[in-house]
Amino acid sequence: MSNFKRAMPATAAPPKSSILQTLQATEMIDSKPLLPAEILATIIDYLPIPDLMRFARTSRRMREMVYDDTRWVARLRSMGCWDEAEARRRFEEAMKRRRDMASRAAAAAAAQPGPGGGGLQPGKPPTITTTTLFDASLEEERRKQRQIQQLADVRDGFETMAVTAGGSAGAVAAQDPSKDPEALLRVIKTAQSVRGRARQEYGRIYGALAPFYLDLAQAKTHTDPIVFKVFRDPERQAQMLSNLLVFAKSDWAQGWQQREERLHAMVAIFESAVLREFEQGYEFWDVEGRMKKYAGVLSLLNGGGVAVELFIQKHPIFQDKEVLANPLDCINQAPSDSVSLEPSRRFLEVLTAKVDEQAENIDKIFPDPGPVFWAFLDRVREEIITEYVTSLFDETHERSIPSYLKAVSGLFEQILQFFRTVRPPRGVDAEQQEAKAIEFALRVFEPHLDLYLQDELEHFTRQAEKEVGSWEKKLSAADASAESFFMANFTNRQADKKDFLTSFKKVVMMPVTVLPTSLGLPAIGSPFASSKPAASTSANGSTLQTGASPQPSRPHSPSLATVNNSAERSASPMPGKAPTDELAAKAALMTSRLEGIRSLFSIEVALSLVHAAKASLGRMAVFIQLGGQAGGEAREQCEAIFVTLLRILGGRHIKPGFDRAVAHLSQYNPREVSQHDQGGVAPLVTFIELVNVGDLISQMIDVFYEQQLAGPKIADRNDFLDPAGLAKKKFEQMLDESVAAGLNKGIDVLMDEVEYLCATTQRPTDYNPAAVVVESSSSEKSSEAAAAAGQTQPQQQPPSTPGLASKGGGGGMDIGPTPTAQRICDLVASHTNMLVGSTDKSMLDVFNGEVGLRLFGAVCKHLKRQRVSTEGAVKLIADMNLYFGYVRTLKNQDLLAYFGALRELSQIYLIDAKSHAKEMATIIADADRFGGIFRAEEVYEFAERRADWYAVKREVERAMYGLECCVI
Repeated sequence: MSNFKRAMPATAAPPKSSILQTLQATEMIDSKPLLPAEILATIIDYLPIPDLMRFARTSRRMREMVYDDTRWVARLRSMGCWDEAEARRRFEEAMKRRRDMASRAAAAAAAQPGPGGGGLQPGKPPTITTTTLFDASLEEERRKQRQIQQLADVRDGFETMAVTAGGSAGAVAAQDPSKDPEALLRVIKTAQSVRGRARQEYGRIYGALAPFYLDLAQAKTHTDPIVFKVFRDPERQAQMLSNLLVFAKSDWAQGWQQREERLHAMVAIFESAVLREFEQGYEFWDVEGRMKKYAGVLSLLNGGGVAVELFIQKHPIFQDKEVLANPLDCINQAPSDSVSLEPSRRFLEVLTAKVDEQAENIDKIFPDPGPVFWAFLDRVREEIITEYVTSLFDETHERSIPSYLKAVSGLFEQILQFFRTVRPPRGVDAEQQEAKAIEFALRVFEPHLDLYLQDELEHFTRQAEKEVGSWEKKLSAADASAESFFMANFTNRQADKKDFLTSFKKVVMMPVTVLPTSLGLPAIGSPFASSKPAASTSANGSTLQTGASPQPSRPHSPSLATVNNSAERSASPMPGKAPTDELAAKAALMTSRLEGIRSLFSIEVALSLVHAAKASLGRMAVFIQLGGQAGGEAREQCEAIFVTLLRILGGRHIKPGFDRAVAHLSQYNPREVSQHDQGGVAPLVTFIELVNVGDLISQMIDVFYEQQLAGPKIADRNDFLDPAGLAKKKFEQMLDESVAAGLNKGIDVLMDEVEYLCATTQRPTDYNPAAVVVESSSSEKSSEAAAAAGQTQPQQQPPSTPGLASKGGGGGMDIGPTPTAQRICDLVASHTNMLVGSTDKSMLDVFNGEVGLRLFGAVCKHLKRQRVSTEGAVKLIADMNLYFGYVRTLKNQDLLAYFGALRELSQIYLIDAKSHAKEMATIIADADRFGGIFRAEEVYEFAERRADWYAVKREVERAMYGLECCVI
């Protein structure tokens, strides 16, 4: 029948159809029967192994997807049977073997001779042979045989493989587990990591363990599983159950939770039965028998954690009375407010013997004794040691902080030594034992460490402040005792304290008031005016006689032997009788304070503080070996101890001492001291002794820092931000600044003494032998000496200076330096030499330079007060040479220029002005002659001190005027 219809007549109009109707009638259906490969790959991960293999047989693409090596590597990795490092190593070795085989084959092909045994022969063409490289029919036959063999040897999708110890797989018949059960037990251990063979390796494990796993999941009672029928002894049963627990991790198919629960339930039943056997052996202490056997079974099953827990929990050492000691014995057997660590040492010795004994038993019982021993020792730490330590610390902290600090540090050393000396079982090296010892010691002391470190710092701070405060009280008490002793005879002490200037004015004005009375005249206007006879008693008890040379009226101050330093004054007796004169008492009190400068701070106090800091550091430094945060906190507290030591020693003890010393030096007045022949200025000598003490303390701190902080690596000397290093630098800076301030004031005191010696010991006849001095009525020269001493009255010569009788300008006069210049040089040299070795070179150079400049000014000032004749110029030149020689010893070239100019200046007094007035004017006007030190105006002022100046003044000025005109 035809499918074509008859055409309509021409008269009929064809139906009109729209393109939209045609598109609407069209059904666009594109059906694809495939899922995306990603979804398929995810689905097949959750298929059981037999279904997975059947899925692989559906198509070539599905087979490639299932046989992907990464899929089976993931399953092996889930069981812990894949080692990526081993797989990489095997792959590299295989590639190396292939390259070696290829190179050997190429070499063999190159060395193989041609047909006929000789390659190409001369005169014969080469022989061409044909070889069939590929026979299609032969290869097809071989392929069919392999497929038939594979179909015959496939079980659940895997090729049947022989399970051997070496793990080699081959297409052989399935092995009966009852014939070789040992291979099944070792199937997990013998798993190999080979790239490209992960599927075969997992198939070997699956073929060995899957029957037992699936059978155990279907068992109803603990007697049904075939695993307990194939393996009769508990060791093999435990090992197989352990293998099944590992194998269960690769079971991702539906229902894996129920199968895993059944497996764990069966393992729990088996574990409980074995644990009961172990516990029965524990009750009879059958170490070599049942305990050892069933501990090994539990170890094969799951590591034996329950056996270890039972062994530790029921161990009799925690109830042993020989071990459980009383921590209060450390307090009861010690003196009051102290602690003895001998009982704790005995306690740890007994505990060490017990632990060593149990270590031997653990070594016999458990297959892996190391973790068991550390678990046992940790329980000993928690149940015995921690309880002992906590009880002792709580009791000592309530009774006495020093005993608490000693107990914490001492017990830490003993307990750390205990953990280090116990003998662990086999398999534990020394490094592991050291790490465990530090870990356990930290666990014992970590709850107490913060409190201990804080108490240690606070205890040292209180002890140091108490030591310094005790010294300050002793010093204040000694000063108050000295003041009350010297001022005991006067009732107006409070009024005198409020008016120091009036008291010192009385002391200064005393020679004026005494001089008239020494001559038998009333002292008009003097508060001490008297109409008594000529003989009077001075402040020191000596009788003043009338005459040309009266004895000095300045009150004597107590000598160094009489008034000791303030640290010793409290223990040493005062002078037998207090001064009866108020001014003498005030002068003696001031001298006593000046002489006590050397004791304003004490090296004994510094040594005591250093010893206390060393003890605290020694206790805390043992915790640094804990390492980590605890060791860092201990190190920080050690540095805090050092910082506190320097803060208290420097800020509370040394710096206030230097400040008081500078204040005492500023009160020194040489006019109030009668003894100036002691080889130096007593206050300055004592201050330099104080500087030496400060230098000793600085050296002590430096040694302490090197030995206690830098040496044990507590502080880093190379770290400029280290707190200990910063504190040490700040302490040294404070000490240098204090010494510099004291030396600056000491220079003022030294120069005051120099000016005093110049004013009181320089005789008018030294530089002007023709002068005649009348001591009782001296006018100009005595006034000048008094002005040099800062007084308005005539100054008397001390009795210790011999030879006040006037001398004429006769022959045989000594041309050496004057006694005044010698005393001044000796005085200054003695003080500059005292600082050698006690201060650094830079400070010593600055001090010597300042002393030299101030000495230059004092000599110039003194020279402007003298009258120098031509005969006396020899003495003056000798003095200037003496000063120049002394300054040369200071090794300061700038100072030599000053004193060289002064020595050159002294030559103008040798010139005979009558016949050489013009030469004198030339020297005065020559500015280059003095190296720029003296201007012409200053040289002119020195020239005015010539004894014959008024006689030659006109000629010299006329000559100088003529020189100026010539220059113009």
